[in-house]
Amino acid sequence: MAKIHQLSVDLSNQIAAGEVIERPASVVKELVENSIDAGATQIDVRIQDAGLSLVQVQDNGSGIEAEDVPTAFLRHATSKILTTRDLFNVHSLGFRGEALASIAAVAKVQLETATESGIGTKVAVEGGQMEEPQTVAVRPGTQIKVQSLFYNTPARLKYVKSQQTELAKIVDILNRLALANPQIAFTLRNDNNLMLKTAGHNDLQQTLAGIYGVNVAKAMVGIEAEDLDFKVTGYTSLPDTTRASRNYLSLMINGRYIKNYQLTKALIAGYGSKLMVGRYPVAVLDIQMDPLLVDVNVHPTKQEVRLSKEDQLGDLIEQAVRQRFAQQNLIPDALHNLQKSKPLDMDQLALQMNAVSAPIHEAPAREKVVSPPTPTPTEEPRVEEDTSTDPDYGLDITQLDGTSIFKEPERLAAWDDKYNREPATQVSPEPVVEEPIHEPQPTGFPELRFLAQMHGTFLLAEGPDGFYIVDQHAAQERVNYEYYRQAIGEVSNDQQRLLVPIVLDYPASDAVSIREHRELLADVGVILEDFGQNTFIVQSHPTWFKEGQEEATIREMIDWVLKDGRISVAKFREATAIMMSCRRAIKANHHLDAAQASALLTQLTTAENPYNCPHGRPVLIHFSDNDLNKMFKRIQDSHESGVWE
Repeated sequence: MAKIHQLSVDLSNQIAAGEVIERPASVVKELVENSIDAGATQIDVRIQDAGLSLVQVQDNGSGIEAEDVPTAFLRHATSKILTTRDLFNVHSLGFRGEALASIAAVAKVQLETATESGIGTKVAVEGGQMEEPQTVAVRPGTQIKVQSLFYNTPARLKYVKSQQTELAKIVDILNRLALANPQIAFTLRNDNNLMLKTAGHNDLQQTLAGIYGVNVAKAMVGIEAEDLDFKVTGYTSLPDTTRASRNYLSLMINGRYIKNYQLTKALIAGYGSKLMVGRYPVAVLDIQMDPLLVDVNVHPTKQEVRLSKEDQLGDLIEQAVRQRFAQQNLIPDALHNLQKSKPLDMDQLALQMNAVSAPIHEAPAREKVVSPPTPTPTEEPRVEEDTSTDPDYGLDITQLDGTSIFKEPERLAAWDDKYNREPATQVSPEPVVEEPIHEPQPTGFPELRFLAQMHGTFLLAEGPDGFYIVDQHAAQERVNYEYYRQAIGEVSNDQQRLLVPIVLDYPASDAVSIREHRELLADVGVILEDFGQNTFIVQSHPTWFKEGQEEATIREMIDWVLKDGRISVAKFREATAIMMSCRRAIKANHHLDAAQASALLTQLTTAENPYNCPHGRPVLIHFSDNDLNKMFKRIQDSHESGVWE
C-alpha cells in the first residue's frame, strides 16, 4: 500500500497558516496591510477578547470586484505581482497571496466589499469552505470580520498568550503601521474601548504625538539624509528622552516596518556617548530606496528583509544622527521639564480620588531613620574654596567625626544664586544616618585612611597592610545599593501622600502591559490608578524616594516592568536597587574634599560586600607593603651572588 500521498487543500492551508497566522496580531497585520495596499485613507479596526473572538477591519479603499472575490481566498492568489521579475521590484506590502487563505483556514471569515463603480459582494468562509457569494448594498471599500480564531485548530490556542499580551501585540503592530503611514487615519477599538486614533493628515510628528504623547513628540528632532541610493527622513528623540529597550525604534523601508539589527545599531551609534548606558532613544526613520536593493521575500511575516549596500545605509544613518546633534543645543530646559506633566482635570481627579478603595499608609513616627549614604550629584563644577566646613557645597558633607551636615533649602537656593547655576534638583537632603544599614563588616576588611584623590575618579588610601586605590563611583554604588535594597523591601508600610498627584501618560500598548503588571509595581510601593484610557495617576509614593525625583523614579521603575514583563518581585526589587544606586552615585571627574572622601570610605566599611559594586566591578585594589617594596626594588629576588638590598 502506498505510504506517500498528497495533502488535501484544506489541510495544506492549515499548515501554511502556521507560518503566516501565529496569533491574533498576525490577522490584524495581514488585513490592515491589504487595506493600505488598496489605497485606503481611513482604516478602522475593532477587536473583541484581544482578537480571539473577533477581528474586524474596515477600510475605504478600492474594494474587490465581484468576480475576484472567490479567487481572493485561494492560496497564492494576488493582484500585486505577475512575473518573477515583479518579485524583485515589490512596491506593495502584501504580495504572496497567502493572507486570506491562511486566515480562512483557521477561522470563520465574512467579507463585504464594493468598488466605486461596482455592486457590493458578501461572502462567508468557514474552515476553508466558501459559501455562495451574495449581492449586497455596501459602501465602497472592504470590511472583513474574522471570528473564532483557531476554533478548528485548538492545539494552536496553547501558544496564545494572555489577552493582555495579545492586545499589546495588536496595539504595537497598529502603532508601527500608523507611523509608516501618517497619511492614513487609523482607529483601534478593543471591546468598544478606543485604543488608538490618528488624524491621517500626513504629519508624522502629529502621529507620534497621538501614539507616544505630546511631550515625547516635542522632545524629538527631525532627521534628513540622502545619497545616491537612499533617502532617510524621520524623527529621533533628544538624548534625555530615552527608554529602557529598543522597542521604541521603528525603521521603515519604502513604507514597510522592518527589523534590522545593523541599522538600529547605526542609529544608536550616532548618539555617541550622549546616551546613558542601557538607554535607547525613541525614533521613527523612513528609508526610501530602489526596490531592487531590498529583498522582502525572505520571511513569511515580511518583517525581515535582505538589503544590498546595508553598510552604506548604516553609515548614512549614523552620520545623519551625529550631525543633527552636533548642531543641537542639548542643555535640558528646566522650565520645559516642569511643564511635562499633563494638566489635571480637577473634576475627573476628584472622582478618581473619591473612588480610591485602598487606604494610604502614612509614614509612622520613628525614633530612628534608616538613611541612605551621603548623596552626591553628577559632575558638578568644582568650586575653588574651602568646602570642608561649607554646608552649601554641592554635596551633603559628612565630617570626619561621622556626623552629617545637611543643606537647608534656603541655603541651597542661596548657593545656587551665588554660583549662577540652575538649582541642583538631584541634590535633595537625605535623612540623617543614625545607625548602620547592616551589621558591621567582619574584621577581614581593613580600616582605610584617605590620602588623596586622583583625576576626580579614584581615592588613594592606606590601610594597616598597604596601599589601596578605590573607585569612588563603584564604592558609592555599593553603599547606595545596600540602602535601597533594604528600603525597597520596606516600602509597603511606609508611604508619603502627594498634595498633587503625578500624572503618567503612556502609549496604548504600554498601558496594557502596565495594567497587567500593576500588582508587581504595588509590591514595591508604586500604586497606579487609572485616569483615562492610557493615563495613570500616583497619589502616594514610598518615603525613600528622593524629593524632586519622584516622577523620574516611578518612570524608571515602570521602564523595568516594560522591559521584562516576566520579572519576579524579588528580581524587580534587585534591579530597581541597582538602578537607583547607579543613578545616585558619584561619577568620574567629580572632585571630593577630604571630609567627603573619608566619609565614603567609612560607609564602605559597613557594607555587607564592600568588594564589588552591584554590577560586579571591583571597588578597590590593594598593594601590600611587600608589593610596593618589590616595585621600588627595595626587595630583590635571590641570585647566585646573594641578595642585594
